Amino acid sequence: MAKDVKKENNEAVVEAVSKTDLFFKENEKTIIAVVVAAVVIAFAVFAYQKWVYQPKAKEAQEQLYPAEIAFSEQNWETALNGDGNNLGIAQVLEEYKGATPKAAALEAGICELQMGNYEEALKYLKKYNGKDAILKARALACQGDALVGLEKYEAALSCYTKAAKVVENMYAAAYLLKAGVVAEELGKKAEALKFYNEIKNKYPQSMEGYDIDKYITRIAE
Repeated sequence: MAKDVKKENNEAVVEAVSKTDLFFKENEKTIIAVVVAAVVIAFAVFAYQKWVYQPKAKEAQEQLYPAEIAFSEQNWETALNGDGNNLGIAQVLEEYKGATPKAAALEAGICELQMGNYEEALKYLKKYNGKDAILKARALACQGDALVGLEKYEAALSCYTKAAKVVENMYAAAYLLKAGVVAEELGKKAEALKFYNEIKNKYPQSMEGYDIDKYITRIAE
C-alpha cells in the first residue's frame, strides 16, 4: 500500500514538472522578453540616478550655496531672487526641478512670507514634503503665519494645531501659543485656554512657558 502511494506521488511530481517544462517551452520568447525588459528598466533607473540625477542634484546644491548664505543673513529678497550674479532659491527650484534639496521649497516660502507675499509663500510651503519632523512642523506653522496674513484664521488655526502635533517637544510650545492667540481672535476662548494650559503643563521650561500665565489670566478676566 505504501509503495502504491509513493508511486502515485512520484507520478504526480513528474507530471507537474512536465507541465512546467511545457509551459516554459511554449512561452520561452515571452518569458525572455519580460526578463530582458526588467533588466533594461533596472539599468535605466540606475543610469539615470548615477549619470543624470546625482550630477544635477550636486549642481543644484552648488547653485544654492550663495542663496543660502543670504538666507542665513535674512536677506530675503537676495536669497529668493539672486543678486544678478548668483541664482536665487526660486530660480534654482525652477531650473533644477526634482533635483533640489527638499528644504529649498521651505526656504523660498519663508522668504516670501518675510516679504509679506502670503499667497506666494503658501505655494512654496505646500510643496515641502520632507520627512524631517522639525522642518515639517515649521512648514505647517509658516503656512499658518501666511494664512493669518490673509486673515484666514480658521485655516491658520488648523495649521498651528497640526504643527504642534508633529513635534511634541519644546518647538510645539511656540505653535500652541500661536494656536491660542488665533483661537482668541476667533472668539474661541475655551479652545485657546486648552492650548495655553498644554504649554503650562507640558512645556513649562520653554520660552512660551515662562510667560504663559499672563495669557491664561487674560482669558479668565
